[in-house]
Amino acid sequence: MRHFGHVAPEVRERLFHREPCDFTADSPARVLAAALGATLYSPATRPRLADDIVKQTRRGVVSMVLCLEDSIDDAEVPDAEANLVRQFGLLAEQCADTELPLLFIRVRAPEQIPDLVRRLGTSVRLLSGFVLPKFTEERGIPFLESLTSAEAASGRRLFAMPVLESPDLLYRESRGETLAGIFRAVDKYRDRVLALRLGVTDFCSAYGLRRAPDMTAYDVQIVASVIADVVNVLGRADGTGFTVTGPVWEYFRVQERMFKPQLRRSPFSPEAEDLRAALIEHDMDGLLREISLDRANGLLGKTCIHPSHVPPVHALSVVSHEEFSDAQDILRPDRCGGGVLRSAYTNKMNEVKPHRAWAERTLQRAEVFGVANEDIGFVELLAAGIPG
Repeated sequence: MRHFGHVAPEVRERLFHREPCDFTADSPARVLAAALGATLYSPATRPRLADDIVKQTRRGVVSMVLCLEDSIDDAEVPDAEANLVRQFGLLAEQCADTELPLLFIRVRAPEQIPDLVRRLGTSVRLLSGFVLPKFTEERGIPFLESLTSAEAASGRRLFAMPVLESPDLLYRESRGETLAGIFRAVDKYRDRVLALRLGVTDFCSAYGLRRAPDMTAYDVQIVASVIADVVNVLGRADGTGFTVTGPVWEYFRVQERMFKPQLRRSPFSPEAEDLRAALIEHDMDGLLREISLDRANGLLGKTCIHPSHVPPVHALSVVSHEEFSDAQDILRPDRCGGGVLRSAYTNKMNEVKPHRAWAERTLQRAEVFGVANEDIGFVELLAAGIPG
């Protein structure tokens, strides 16, 4: 699979200076962590789940979470588990030669992990891992132990994606120790932890809050402070950090507006004005702003609950030609000693030592999302990524 793989080859050639790389579920963890992109959640109760997965693959989705937790009623869990096993069987039988996304199951309890792996049988080969809810050191270790045991029993590499959403992480008096405990847990199982996911909806719930469609998670200060501390402790670029993904965007239909749209006209050509209008009409301008803020704050990828959110996440994940040029200059072998140089675009300073970690992360993103051509911006990438 590859990002923008659903786009015609001639269109990709026009868009990309370097096209996104191919990867599979068996690719190295560092590649998969960077490549998650817009991870689309779906309730495990959907009766045509296998068909849904194939459909979303054709629309550019490369990672999905099939949810047995908050998205379904407590009483639905047994039927949802049975449905998952049945749908995985259908996928294994009918899609042997079809490219599928990275598939993860969000469970409620540790004992579900070995039980589901056993029940999946040979179709477990389609599973990439599990999403672990309300993760803390105390709650998380049993999940990780169960995952390790299930992996050994199945012979299939399985990853964990812990969700950081516990009130203990939100409350100021317990946040420091909770973060330290989470780090101890994920560091111990570092080879199994693909990425850490932020559960901002649960954070808001603890205070009876819900952000409006014209506000980002970063406008809710109590949430923004948690994101900052999570990245501070768990997202460092010194080799101890993990990929941390952006929070879910909840809106996908027209809402009444209080503030002006957040999308300027200037990036949109007259031909693309209809695209701008459609994005604003469906509250996508707020999503685009939040994606930009995610990246500025050290997050990569995003939890999504609607297919319409996928193209914006992927379009804004592509490395611009200017970013790529700067990153290459900074990482030139003859610049190991440091120093300052003017960018090839002659609009900024590139300081080799302080900007090295940024450059390394940028080239990692370039590998999986590609590098745009010099005259291509996010509008063209977004327009191309939206399924026809």
